Amino acid sequence: MKSRSIIPLPHYLIIAITLSSLPAAAGDPWSESAIQDHVNQQDYLGTLDKHTLLALMEAGEHLFDARFTVEDGVGRPMATQAIIPTKRKRVPRTEFSRTAGLDANACSSCHNVPVIGGAGDFSANVFVSEGFQHTDFDSTDPQFSNERNTNHLFGAGLIELLAREMSRDLMLLRTQALQLAQETQASITQPLQSKGVSFGSLIVHADGRVDTQHIDGVDHDLVIRPFSHKGVMTSLRQFTVNALNHHHGMQANERFGARWTGTDDFDEDGNTREITDGDVSALVAWQATLPPPVASPPVNARWAEAAKAGEKQFDALGCADCHKRYLPLTSLMFDDPGPMDAAGTLRQGESGGSTYDLALLDWASTLERLDNGDIKVPLFGDLKRHVIADQQVAVLGNELLSQRFVERNVFMTTELWGVASTAPYGHRGQLTTLREVINAHGGDARDARDGWKSLSRQEQDELIAWLKTMVIQP
Repeated sequence: MKSRSIIPLPHYLIIAITLSSLPAAAGDPWSESAIQDHVNQQDYLGTLDKHTLLALMEAGEHLFDARFTVEDGVGRPMATQAIIPTKRKRVPRTEFSRTAGLDANACSSCHNVPVIGGAGDFSANVFVSEGFQHTDFDSTDPQFSNERNTNHLFGAGLIELLAREMSRDLMLLRTQALQLAQETQASITQPLQSKGVSFGSLIVHADGRVDTQHIDGVDHDLVIRPFSHKGVMTSLRQFTVNALNHHHGMQANERFGARWTGTDDFDEDGNTREITDGDVSALVAWQATLPPPVASPPVNARWAEAAKAGEKQFDALGCADCHKRYLPLTSLMFDDPGPMDAAGTLRQGESGGSTYDLALLDWASTLERLDNGDIKVPLFGDLKRHVIADQQVAVLGNELLSQRFVERNVFMTTELWGVASTAPYGHRGQLTTLREVINAHGGDARDARDGWKSLSRQEQDELIAWLKTMVIQP
């Protein structure tokens, strides 16, 4: 047998072959992974100073704008978009689907109007169908899902802080009523009010029974859930964990990891470390610290005059009954996880969390304060659910499925701050102008809408001129 001579390869070819045989690491410049380094939760424990908070925010912005890939764990071949980890019956025909997801490459794919963190165009609508455990459907028929337009996230940290304080107020009222009923051995009717917003009442009996039938605009557990059109998301953390799975197939360990599911690869895509606790905390920090929208006084004298008249019309029509000009906030200290976070998210006392003072941020100094020191949060909302459609004016009651036991014609009051920058309007985003969405108000807003309809065209234009001053600054 003839021996074969071995010809040595040039050094540069050996290097090239070696490199081509190795998978790209996350830190390599040519890596196709959007997440180069996961955020370590242990680096952000306790109360954060401004420098550390800014670093966490920067990591969160990167993740919010990241186009996730299969290298990161995009896809959920054997998991649905359901909030409770749920296995599919079969592998889907295609990973990306406008109906059941995946439906976006990045958070900023939908939240981008007028800038990252903003609202979304009609083309970015999502289909909410969490009532189904197995959502292997490909129809946009409204009997299968509710089509929703994207809300903006500016001022979201202030919104969550308000919701926490209001929830505490309502729970305290319930506790006090229970104590009083026991002491007096008599039934107590307890009005439920926080920050000037009424949520109906409770009837508490001496034996500890609580009659909840007169509660209005909030769940019977008295937790204000300020996020989503229906007001069913408790916190930015819950919203983030839900959205990562639904829209991207990126599973957060705190919900889909071994602790809750018994496996580190619940969706069976081969990736066992998709989103860490620290990644979620970074995303929450970036959203929670987004500045609130502002009222931008018009430079044009004619616009300024019209807006001044329109603001008076807003009050005269009773629009401020629901779109309250501001709600008072006691503290700007933001805990993550928060006190209202439930199972399926990281919770206080379970693992190290972070606390940061929103007052560290430059925009916080622009917020007005009341005489008692409370911060005026100018959201033009009330964090309460209302009936928004009736038999005569039914445009905004266009959904066929209830969500989280919230009736189909009931929606959270949409905050008006930023409204001039976030067209289209309506829960489905099918209304292109402010005039259209005002005309569509029914139910609890019917009287204000009818008053609007009785105005002259000039008076209506003046109200629109004022609403158009509420913008999201670039």
